[in-house]
Amino acid sequence: MKICRTTAECRQTIATYRQAGETVGLVPTMGFLHAGHMTLVQSAKARADRVVVTIFVNPTQFGQAADLDSYPRDEARDLDMLRAAGVDLVLIPEVAEIYPEGDETIVETTRMANMLHGLVRPGHFRGVTTVVARLFNIVQPDLACFGEKDYQQLQVISRMTRDLAFPIDVIGVPTVREEDGLAMSSRNVRLTPEDRAAARVLSLSLDQAESWSNTPRTVEGLSAAIAKVINAEPRATLRGLDIVDAETLDEISGPLTTAAAIMISAEFGGILLIDQRVIEP
Repeated sequence: MKICRTTAECRQTIATYRQAGETVGLVPTMGFLHAGHMTLVQSAKARADRVVVTIFVNPTQFGQAADLDSYPRDEARDLDMLRAAGVDLVLIPEVAEIYPEGDETIVETTRMANMLHGLVRPGHFRGVTTVVARLFNIVQPDLACFGEKDYQQLQVISRMTRDLAFPIDVIGVPTVREEDGLAMSSRNVRLTPEDRAAARVLSLSLDQAESWSNTPRTVEGLSAAIAKVINAEPRATLRGLDIVDAETLDEISGPLTTAAAIMISAEFGGILLIDQRVIEP
């Protein structure tokens, strides 16, 4: 497994793959890897000859410096996991490599970045699209894999890729969950035992929404049912609950007539967690 720390070294290695006629799959991460990340790696391996993983804690998508500083890191452990998974190349750049001195350029989906979870975390998706566009430019992969748990992020990146005509297939990979249903996240390790136990209410509320059999199934009814479950958990503070068109993220109301994405954000002891579910009418 090749480990690169500069754009030049990464491109040099990828050039050898291209000379051999090989395809390249990309898995962007912020490190502190877990089984969910490994599922992304396996999805990329199934679709491409070579797999490139990036580890970069992107400062532009954090709203608070304290959140950035406390983000968990364990490079040695990450590299062991990626080596065992058969990854070909890992890019671990310094901040100055991605955002050089005097940097001015941003990339933003002006509508999708400033709605739903984007209202809870202003500027977050602008940071995401800016860094992903730069990683796309560095690696120039044939495909890139992202988790469906960050559903709005997946749609934002898909829209950016389309709008900027990147010749890259964006692959959404289903959410990987802990045994009790909690969506895997690098943030989970920061939860106290009490908050960790409480956090499973997110997946429980989505399970109930998916099995809800009231006729007609309405957006308003689903929203109220989900909020009731989460608000009944005293350790949970509901920050966002949106039910939108699964493809466009447009607001919907009344009876469900199309696939809908339910997106939740909630705090547990100051740690913001998200979850999602796409349900059919």
